[in-house]
Amino acid sequence: MAGGGGELVSNKQVIFRDYVNGFPKDSDMFLTSGNINLKVPEDSDGILVKNLYLSCDPYMRLLMNHIPSQSVFTAYTPGSPVTGLGVGKVLDSKHPDFQEGDLVWGTIGWEEFSLITTPQGFFKIQHTDVPLSYYTGILGMPGLTAYAGFYEVCAPKKGEYVFISAASGAVGQLVGQFAKLMGCYVVGSAGTPQKVDLLKNKFGFDEAFNYKEEPDLNAALKRYFSQGIDIYFENVRGKMLDAVLLNMRIHGRIAVCGMISQYNLGEPEGVCNLMSIIYKRVNIQGFVAAEYYHQFPKFLEVVLPYIRQGKITYVEDIVEGLENAPAALIGLFRGQNVGKQVVVVARD
Repeated sequence: MAGGGGELVSNKQVIFRDYVNGFPKDSDMFLTSGNINLKVPEDSDGILVKNLYLSCDPYMRLLMNHIPSQSVFTAYTPGSPVTGLGVGKVLDSKHPDFQEGDLVWGTIGWEEFSLITTPQGFFKIQHTDVPLSYYTGILGMPGLTAYAGFYEVCAPKKGEYVFISAASGAVGQLVGQFAKLMGCYVVGSAGTPQKVDLLKNKFGFDEAFNYKEEPDLNAALKRYFSQGIDIYFENVRGKMLDAVLLNMRIHGRIAVCGMISQYNLGEPEGVCNLMSIIYKRVNIQGFVAAEYYHQFPKFLEVVLPYIRQGKITYVEDIVEGLENAPAALIGLFRGQNVGKQVVVVARD
C-alpha cells in the first residue's frame, strides 16, 4: 500500500473461492492472512476501519453467482474478500466527513481491517446507548428494509390482516412488530418450534406456524386468515407464495423483500396462481433498502424510541471470530440461526 508510512499489521481475511452452483459450502470461502498499512494513503480521500461486527444476510448468496447486468447487486470476485454490511471503528481518515475514532456502518470486507476508498455510502453512528451490533440489523439495512417495506411499500392501515414468511429473521421479526404497533392482526411462518414460540411469545405476533409441519399451506393460511390477507411481506417465494396468492384480499399488497427458498436451486420453482393477481387486483412490488437510504434519519427517529421504551424487541444470533463467519453465513440457508446472524470480529 503506497504512502502514509504507517504501521504494517497482519490482516486476517475471508476470501471467496469461486462462483457457486447449488447449495453453498463453508469451503466456498477460506481464511487467509495478509498485511495492511494502518494509514490511509496521502493521495486518497478514504478511511481505514477496524471491523467490529459483520452482518450475515440472505442476499449475500446472490453475490456468489454471476449477476445480471441490470441487477442492483455486484457479484463477488473470486480470490477477493467476501463483502457485506458491518460496523467498524475509524482508525485513520483522509475524508472530511469522518474522523479517527468515529463508529460507522456500511459495506466492508470480511477482514480485520478495511481500507474504504469511497466512504460516501457509510453512515456515522451517533447513538451508542444501544448495542453496536444493532447497526448490522435493527438499526441498519435489515431494519430500514422492514421499515420501508412495511410503511412505504405496503401502505398499511389499522386493523388490516398481515402475513410474514421467514418471520423470525432479521427483517420479518421487525415487520411483525411494526404491524402490531399499528393495530394490525399479524401471523408469521417459521421453520422450527423454537422460532414459532419466539414469534408468539417474544415478538407479540397474534399467531404463528411451522410451515414444515403444514402439508397444505393453502389450508393453513385459510385457518389463520378466514377473511383473507391484506398485506404479505414476502421473504421466501415457492409454494408459500403460491398459497398466499389464493388467500389475498381484494386490493391486497405484497412487498417482495427476498426469495430465500430459490437461491440455491438450479432452476427456480414456478408460481401457478398468478391469475389471483388479476382477480383480486393485487399489487406486488419488489424493493431494495438502498432506494430508501435517504430516509435513514427519519427511520432512526421512529425506531430508536421504540427500542428505548421496550416497545420493540430484537433477537440476535452471535458468533465469535472471523474464522467462524463462513459457517455462520451458510447456516442462514439451513435455518440454523435464531434471529439476526452477527459475527463478532472484535469488540473495541
